[in-house]
Amino acid sequence: MEFKKSNVEEHLFNLNFAVKHYERNSKKCENEEETEKNELKEAIQDGNVQRARIRAENAIRQKNQALQYGWFSARIDAVAQRVQTAITSKQLTGSMARFVQSMDTELKSSNLEKVAEIMDRFEEQFGDLGVQSQVMECTISNTTTQTVPQAEVDSLIQEVADQHG
Repeated sequence: MEFKKSNVEEHLFNLNFAVKHYERNSKKCENEEETEKNELKEAIQDGNVQRARIRAENAIRQKNQALQYGWFSARIDAVAQRVQTAITSKQLTGSMARFVQSMDTELKSSNLEKVAEIMDRFEEQFGDLGVQSQVMECTISNTTTQTVPQAEVDSLIQEVADQHG
């Protein structure tokens, strides 16, 4: 029996691929930012103000681009998690239908042993789904948070200011 991915699962794969793509681009921009900062340092040491300005602008541009890519990555990851939740819910719906059908059959035959076995299997599947749902909800909540606490911003500014006198 050959397993064929549904369109939704293909879209999930594509979303996860896009997340990786944007994460790589963000990292690349961060590396470029560091290169520009090193060039900025050299320009300052050489006393070349014009080159220093250009390097500073480039560093800022790379930093902003890295943040944009990171933001896109997080947003797409949140969507991917929602799609994964939908796929899991769809699988649960199928399991529920099979469970109800099995339960109905066994109740009619009055086979209490089979009924207990089916109930145990159902409770196990339902428990697994509950854990998966909690993890996904937590992940979605974490990836969609767009605000940074002001205290963290102030702390970072102070740290960098202290480092560079």
